[in-house]
Amino acid sequence: MQDACVGGFPTQRDGYLPLPEGPGLGVDLDEEWLEANPWSLGLRLTRRHTPGHKRHRISLRNTLRESVARSPDLLRLAWTERKRKPRPIVVLCDISGSMERSTRMLLHFIHSLTTQHHRVETFTFGTRLTRVTRYLKRRDTNAALGRLGQEVRDWAGGTRIGEALRAFNLHWARRTLGGGAVVLIFSDGWDTGDPQLLEQAVARLHRSCHRLIWLNPNLGYDGYQPLTQGIQTVLPHVDDFLPVHNLQSLFDLGRTLDRRPGKLATMRAWAA
Repeated sequence: MQDACVGGFPTQRDGYLPLPEGPGLGVDLDEEWLEANPWSLGLRLTRRHTPGHKRHRISLRNTLRESVARSPDLLRLAWTERKRKPRPIVVLCDISGSMERSTRMLLHFIHSLTTQHHRVETFTFGTRLTRVTRYLKRRDTNAALGRLGQEVRDWAGGTRIGEALRAFNLHWARRTLGGGAVVLIFSDGWDTGDPQLLEQAVARLHRSCHRLIWLNPNLGYDGYQPLTQGIQTVLPHVDDFLPVHNLQSLFDLGRTLDRRPGKLATMRAWAA
């Protein structure tokens, strides 16, 4: 079987696309940097309470216990506050031909995120949706990405984002979006599918999750304008529209995840 060439990387017509080697996103691949820089996923308040210093709610049991242990004549109030837990993260990564130069760096980042946090679910999409969480849980990066490269069958092909998001909404949303999940979509927005289906699917996804962040590799380059039909379709339904073209942008993403959500001023400008 002869190899074809897509975007400068060898592919197999009847097989899978090996993950591209070398630089990605315009910078040298720095695996140690990715592993050494933890990302905070942001915290959510739970219904449970824990002892705390903030005056949120009086703990009668702890107050009585403290007064008996110290002095029955001196009543010292004990307070509780709501517990905080990391938010779940759901990642949808575009692996189509137009994203090929960015794919390896993004998957390294997602692997690092998955090994640092146990509540990360990852899917790839091109012409189909594939759940790849179990492959990325392997500690060894090369082994994880090598297995992923063997199992995913739609590398560097076309893109049907609407169909992929609809499949996620139908089969995976209820299982993965509980607990105030944040959804990250890595895609340049090039889409060959039905625009109406894309709008319906991304709108439903936005309603189902706590926060929807769209990350576009092209957004970090001078002169870029979100003029593709796919991007124009999704912009009104995302909370943040951010670049992901180098290591600094990945670091900035970590800070974005850790801050309170809310549409950015630049989002309103993009969608206008």
